[in-house]
Amino acid sequence: MVDTYIHVVLKAVLSLHLLLFVPVTEECNDSRWKWFNGCLGALDGTYIDVMVSNEDKPRYRTRKGHISTNTLAVCDRNLKFTYVLPGWEGSAADSRILRDSLSRPYGLRVPKGNYYLCDNGYANCEGFLAPYKGVRYHLKEWGPMAARPQNPKELFNLRHAKARNAIERVFGVMKMRWGILRSASYYPIKIQIRLIMACFVLHNFIRGEMVVDPIEQQFDGLFPEAAELEPDHGEVVDSVDPSPVWNAARDELAHSMWQQYMNN
Repeated sequence: MVDTYIHVVLKAVLSLHLLLFVPVTEECNDSRWKWFNGCLGALDGTYIDVMVSNEDKPRYRTRKGHISTNTLAVCDRNLKFTYVLPGWEGSAADSRILRDSLSRPYGLRVPKGNYYLCDNGYANCEGFLAPYKGVRYHLKEWGPMAARPQNPKELFNLRHAKARNAIERVFGVMKMRWGILRSASYYPIKIQIRLIMACFVLHNFIRGEMVVDPIEQQFDGLFPEAAELEPDHGEVVDSVDPSPVWNAARDELAHSMWQQYMNN
């Protein structure tokens, strides 16, 4: 009986995804985002432990040896999810999962002229702005002189990290709230994936209903900063290949940041 109602409730929760997985349109006043005009939010993958058959374990085994699914998620600047793709094996590379999300009929859509912040697991290309590789960014911008950015790339990576922290923060809140995301369950893998998706849907509902989220406050205290018709997005990004044009745009943005930083 309990098992029957779990499936009924799960189906009902998942049916809300079209209502709850939409971008927040109001302006964001957070100073961390002011340099990233056209940015829609942040994107990353997170590992969530699952239980699979012995024959499937090699595919789900991560580099650290955990049996997990690699879940791609996109959040906006207000910490609401706008896209989630669970189900990929833990051994799958982040870039491969992103390519798959762009190719799906109802997958991730990035309108031309917009982009998401991502980490170095993804290429710096149209629609996805990554930090400079091999350049530090864990800095205190207003700390001692020795800790301040020393060049445009360091400053860019610092500000990029402060804004992209949104996706890391929301992953932390999710795993603090939902115990099922912290340990594998005994359901078949298909049901485990649906449960993961339901947690993301419920997060958006809670985010929309609660002005103050006690779990978010608790997380901030523990980890201070550091088949409906597809909507018409117009022309969208359809590849994730490294782009010299996008690299040049990143350089231009970094130098603009640096010029203002030096003037101040």
